[in-house]
Amino acid sequence: MISVLTLVKNRETHLQRLAEGLARSAVTPAELVIVDMSDIPVAAPEAGCPVRLVRLETAELPLARARNLAASHATAERLLFLDVDCIPSRALVGAMDAALAREDRLICAEVLYLGPDDLAEPWTEDGLVACGQRHPVRNFPAEGLRPEENAGLFWSLAFGIRRASFTRLGGFDEAFSGYGAEDTDLGFAARESGIGLSFLGGCPVFHQYHGVIDPPLNHFSDIVENAKRFHRKWRRWPMEGWLAAFRTLGLVHWSDEQLDIIRRPTATEIARAQQPSSVTF
Repeated sequence: MISVLTLVKNRETHLQRLAEGLARSAVTPAELVIVDMSDIPVAAPEAGCPVRLVRLETAELPLARARNLAASHATAERLLFLDVDCIPSRALVGAMDAALAREDRLICAEVLYLGPDDLAEPWTEDGLVACGQRHPVRNFPAEGLRPEENAGLFWSLAFGIRRASFTRLGGFDEAFSGYGAEDTDLGFAARESGIGLSFLGGCPVFHQYHGVIDPPLNHFSDIVENAKRFHRKWRRWPMEGWLAAFRTLGLVHWSDEQLDIIRRPTATEIARAQQPSSVTF
């Protein structure tokens, strides 16, 4: 059996759609575990399976800590992590459960991205498939598993792992505080431990649109500190696109071996980085 795990912080409508997707699943998961960091606690949604709601009081966004907390409350042998923005397709739960039963891998599911006007109510899976756009860099097989050699392509929007392997890895490294690099770190740790990365096709999740700040200047401090921590650990830089954007804005000095803050972004710069209504990858 497989437990589904998600985090929520002030996105209750997204959570309700994730739960609705689970309720439509061809295979019912053992449970949905929700770690709630919202300003106002959310209500447990109807998900067609038992729902375990865990409250984490925090003003920040401690992603590594929150995902580990979710895993600690799960009861199944296999874990499926979904970002709260993701609506699972009908086939996802069963396909991920079967894939993890066969192979001890870190497995990413394909994500199809929706625009701001793509999620009409009531939604249908066929409608989401017709609207969803594939990621421009991460290429998935049409069906089944394909090994992926680049551990840097792991990301935590939708992935599965065996509970025993997650425990052996120590979960997400909670030294990564707040936002950024904690998922890339897990991908590297899995590779070093002999747990390879695979991409799973034919059972996507649908990423619900939300506005973004690009580059994410609202997470500037977290990203810089987590990038430095990652470099100390792995001797290479993560999030290179964001660091390059910070350098272009004159916010950081960044070289092969060093990353230093010159100044912090202003409120005006953060406001200018808000993206217009379009598909956001």
